[in-house]
Amino acid sequence: MKKTVSLLLISQTILLIGAQAASAQFTMKIPKLSSPKTQPTPANSVPPSGSTPPSTVSHSAANGPTSKGADAPTIAKDSIQVRAFTFSVYRNNNDVWSWVPDMKFSVNGPIASGSRLYVDFIIPGSGPSLKFDCPIEETGAGYSSKTACGGRQIPEDKGSIYTGPVSFSIKLANELAGSEMTLFRGKMQVGKARSNESGPKVANHFVYYVDHDWNLPIGYVFYERNDNWNEGDPMRWSKPSFNVAFWTRGETEGFAEPHLFYKGTEVGKLYNDGREVGTPNCSTPEAENNTTHITAAGSPTFKWTRWKCTFYNVLPWNRRDKSDTMFGRLHLFNENPGEYEVKILQKGRLIRSFKFAVDREGKLVDNRIATANELGSDRLIVPVQVLGDADVTWNRTAWKTDAFYGNPLTGFTAP
Repeated sequence: MKKTVSLLLISQTILLIGAQAASAQFTMKIPKLSSPKTQPTPANSVPPSGSTPPSTVSHSAANGPTSKGADAPTIAKDSIQVRAFTFSVYRNNNDVWSWVPDMKFSVNGPIASGSRLYVDFIIPGSGPSLKFDCPIEETGAGYSSKTACGGRQIPEDKGSIYTGPVSFSIKLANELAGSEMTLFRGKMQVGKARSNESGPKVANHFVYYVDHDWNLPIGYVFYERNDNWNEGDPMRWSKPSFNVAFWTRGETEGFAEPHLFYKGTEVGKLYNDGREVGTPNCSTPEAENNTTHITAAGSPTFKWTRWKCTFYNVLPWNRRDKSDTMFGRLHLFNENPGEYEVKILQKGRLIRSFKFAVDREGKLVDNRIATANELGSDRLIVPVQVLGDADVTWNRTAWKTDAFYGNPLTGFTAP
């Protein structure tokens, strides 16, 4: 009987607060890369016409968001992820390894029919620039299309052994309209490390990587709509989820526990028989930049991961159902405006801390960093304080020059 009651309580927890008391433990493992494809999806940051709210970020009249307009496609800058794909060959010589670019990113519509999306990499010492197409399809305004390209799709004879700064651009051409535009220009730093192989012919077996240390002090705060409702239905934004994201470097394992504080007190904590329910979770890797081969033992770890954390007992607002549950009341931003602080623990040690604010409607107060730098989404960029030594040695000043692939942020200062 006791087990039956426990099961009923767990079911009620899920139904009432939409939260799964998921374990906050995560192990950072590299998932297998899927084959390149496009994925048109509603742009979560731009609710459909007629939906509420018109924006999840509060902008002042004098300092509204900058935009190129709904009639031109743009790149979601935080979606661009470029890594070096290592080939175990260089110009038919298996004693030397080389690399080519491998990338993922999203394009905000509109993308007209007949459009061709491609990237152009200028790699010093490798002859003509390396150009390759990225699959894309017609996409309407208010929607975005994800794409992945490069890597194994590029012939091995295009591999390079160069290390250092590499410039690239993302372009959209349309022969039907006789047009071509550059959507993004960037620069990345390519490095190399010895592989874990041994033997007489491995002296030039280097594993290549793109340095992403610039990501670590950059965090994100954002809301996500409920896609269980039909497109255009205001109910999609009646009870959005509250999320944050942060970067780590290394093969970090253990517990990553997100905690939210308001006026010095932790909020969003609900309990059942002394056990927390709706525990916030940081188990979802949003992006990973890692090597394709294993590096030698003792070398630094060239792996950067962006983790998404969701707070199930904290909501921007709730216009769909009751916020009072059998375990207590959910914490609503529109009932508690002001400044908040997120603290991330790992194995009991504080590894991250960052702040943000919400207004009386529950919207995120714009700090002007994302909008001034045309991020391409309604995510709020926040400076993150990197604490402890869980991320091994990293370049703490890289954000000043390398952020967003050579597009450093205006108005941003790392703690």
